[in-house]
Amino acid sequence: MIFTYNKEHVGDVLMVIVANDEGKRVSVERKGLVARVFREDTNETVAWNIFEASEVTAISGNGQVTLSDDEVAAFNQEMVAAGFDASLENPQTPSFVVGEIIAMEAHPDSDHLNICQVKVAADKELQIVAGAPNARVGLKTIVALDGAMMPNGSLIFSGKLRGVDSFGMMCSPRELALPNAPQKRGIIELDDSAIVGDAFDVKKHWH
Repeated sequence: MIFTYNKEHVGDVLMVIVANDEGKRVSVERKGLVARVFREDTNETVAWNIFEASEVTAISGNGQVTLSDDEVAAFNQEMVAAGFDASLENPQTPSFVVGEIIAMEAHPDSDHLNICQVKVAADKELQIVAGAPNARVGLKTIVALDGAMMPNGSLIFSGKLRGVDSFGMMCSPRELALPNAPQKRGIIELDDSAIVGDAFDVKKHWH
């Protein structure tokens, strides 16, 4: 789940992104101060909107926000009070982590894309299709995992690039809106000392 809040441009609404709507038609079911957004074809919930969010807990931010377990519990009480039999869950893992390219081959249907096998935890590897000119085996970088929200508000979901499965995205400094990001193309290059699977920390990983 992704929690977002932007009082200035959206209003006092906590927006919770649950799943990718895959471009399908959606409808809204509202009860009191809670609205459920769902796909019309499957009835799958893809988002929740909780209005007057600052009345539930002291919330601030502009974009993706992090909530404590107590704050999530308070919003769940609001959902129950509104009559919804559902609950929000606090993400247990980070959305942006250190990854290492451990294998790479040229995409068979592209002259600039590569199919990379990327280690994102001690026991987890992902296939990511990337066009970064500096991608190479052994490079450590920052990976946006499935469901991550980028600083510009775009969401990262698993999909296909030129017919090949891709799970996540290796990030450039500009895509993460890092200070003094170079204008040239290319993913972040971390020191060899970076630990695969660590949550991305600007102060720790960007100099």
